[in-house]
Amino acid sequence: MIALVCGLLCTVLLFADLVTKMFAHATMVNQGEFFLDFIRLKYQPNSGMMLSIFDKNPTAMAVITALTVLMILGIVFLFFTVFRQNTPARVALAVIEAGAIGNFVDRVCLGYVRDFLNVRPFLFFPEYTANVADICILFGAIALIFIILFIGKTAAFPLTKKWREQAKEEEAKRESVRAKKK
Repeated sequence: MIALVCGLLCTVLLFADLVTKMFAHATMVNQGEFFLDFIRLKYQPNSGMMLSIFDKNPTAMAVITALTVLMILGIVFLFFTVFRQNTPARVALAVIEAGAIGNFVDRVCLGYVRDFLNVRPFLFFPEYTANVADICILFGAIALIFIILFIGKTAAFPLTKKWREQAKEEEAKRESVRAKKK
């Protein structure tokens, strides 16, 4: 059931990404002022990666595109193996997958990615133009890292006492099984 829900989530986010990119491209949107002094709509084709890295390097982008295919397949593998019992991680993987596929579709079909969400520079970040796929990848990755580190009994640093106790119990069971094998 969770695989179906995550598949639906991935599909909805992918659809939202592609539709918003089509709208931005069709209208060549270009807002002058920042909304809330933070973000504006400004269409910008990007033939590179984030922050236009490798913008004029087709060889590097061919490698990145191939790595994207491996990432998409790797996410599916992780979804059905490593994280098959971890629902929050599976949701985060579905969000990342939607973003990876969305940008992959643009690169393969157009040769560039359609960015349109222009963020004002803040702290040490430069001005940046992104799209819905980029947001899915960023927040999905942040969520996945947080989940791996802190959520559930299998987390590196379980947040709740219950999860820590469950982790200790399972470790004790594994030690017992190892001791019996010797």
